[in-house]
Amino acid sequence: MTQMLKTPQSVTRLIETVRQRLADMPEAADIFATCMQNTLQTTVRRLPDGTTYVITGDIPAMWLRDSAAQVRPYILLAKEDVEIADMILGLIERQFRFILLDPYANAFNAEPNGNGHQTDLTEMSPWIWERKYEIDSLCYPIQLSWLLWKNAGLTAQFNETFRQAVELILQVWRREQCHETESPYRFERRDGAPTDTLPRDGKGAETRYTGMTWSGFRPSDDACRYGYLVPANMFAVVALRHLQEIGREVLKDEALARQAAALAGEIDRGIREHAVFDHPEFGPIYAYECDGMGGYELMDDANVPSLLSIPYLGYAGADDPVYVNTRKFILSRRNPYYYEGSAGRGIGSPHTPAGYVWPIAIAMEGLTSDDPEEKRRKLRMMVETDGGAGMMHESFDADDPRKFTREWFSWANMMFCELALDICGIRIEK
Repeated sequence: MTQMLKTPQSVTRLIETVRQRLADMPEAADIFATCMQNTLQTTVRRLPDGTTYVITGDIPAMWLRDSAAQVRPYILLAKEDVEIADMILGLIERQFRFILLDPYANAFNAEPNGNGHQTDLTEMSPWIWERKYEIDSLCYPIQLSWLLWKNAGLTAQFNETFRQAVELILQVWRREQCHETESPYRFERRDGAPTDTLPRDGKGAETRYTGMTWSGFRPSDDACRYGYLVPANMFAVVALRHLQEIGREVLKDEALARQAAALAGEIDRGIREHAVFDHPEFGPIYAYECDGMGGYELMDDANVPSLLSIPYLGYAGADDPVYVNTRKFILSRRNPYYYEGSAGRGIGSPHTPAGYVWPIAIAMEGLTSDDPEEKRRKLRMMVETDGGAGMMHESFDADDPRKFTREWFSWANMMFCELALDICGIRIEK
C-alpha cells in the first residue's frame, strides 16, 4: 500500500484562504491546517488497484461511514485537483466493492487478513473487521457519490460496481422492512459490553412493520434499543432520492429511479406516521428510535446521522416545525445525553462516559445553525476543548478537556474542518 504523504497545492491554498478568513481566530486556523493535512498523511492509503482505503484513526480498519465523512471536505477541491478527485473516486469504488462483499458489515480490512472481531456470532469473513448492520453504512457511499457529481461534475463513480451495489442495497432495505419474517441477519458478541450485542439470539428487539427499514446498530456502533433508528431512516430517504436522480439523469435507468423513489416514499411515510412523538413540553418531536408497537426512545446521540443533523443530511430544513421542536428537546437536559460543564456543553453518547461531550456534535450544532455568531462560538468551544492536542478527540469531559477518549479520530477532525469552512463561506453544494 502507498500513502498520500505530500500535501497537494490545492489543500495548501485552501488552508491559506481559511487563515485569511479566520484571521481573528488563529488557533482555529492552525487546527484546520493540521487536520486537513493529517487526514491525508495518516489515514488515506492508495492501493495498487487504484482504489483508496481510509482507516478511521487509532483503529486500523475502514468504516464505510467514517471514510465518507473523512474525505467530505476534500470534495471542494476535486474539480481542480485530479489527485484529490482520483483519491475520492478510489474510495467510492472500494466502498461499493466492500458492500458487494457483505452489505451487512460496517467495517472492513484492507485485505483478507482476518483482523477484527472474528469471534462474533454472525457470518464473518477475513475481509470483515466488524459486521454490525447499520443503515448509514449504506447511505454514506451513495451520498458521497452524489456529492462528488454535484460539486465536481464527476460521473466515473457511477460504473458497474455502483450499479450492482445499489441494487443490493435496495434489496437489503426492502428485506429489512420485514425484519421479523425475512431477514437472515443475526449478531451476537459474547465477550463485549451489553451494547455490543443484539437480544433474542442476535435478532434484536421485536418490531412491527411500519414502512421504515430496520437497523441493528446505531452509527455509534451501539445496539439499537428499538429496531427503527429514525435519523438513519431519514438518511436512507435522502440517499434514495439521490439514487433516483442518479438513475434518471446519469444512468438513464428509469426502473432504478422508480424503485428508489417508491422505497423512499414508503420509508418517509413510516417516519411521518410512526416516528413523531407528541411531547408534553416540546410538542411533536422526532423520536430517536421506535418499534412500531408504541415503544419510543427519546434522545439523541452525537454520531451522525442524528436528529440534530437532519438539515445537514438534507431530510428537512432547519425551519421544519418538528425539527425545531426536536432541536429544542435534544439541546436540553431532557435529552439524557446532553451534558453541560465548566469547559463545554453539547451532546454525548452512551458509547462514551457520562458527562463527555463529542466534538462531532458541537460541529453539527454549528453547521445546523443559521446564526453566524453561534457558528463561531461552537468553533471556539472546539478549539478550547482540544486538550492541548491541536486536533479533535472522540469525546471530552465537559469539566476537564484533558480527559478524553480516542486521541486520533479523523472523523471528528474533519467535522471541525467542515465547520471552519462553513464559517468562511466555503460550503459543499447539497
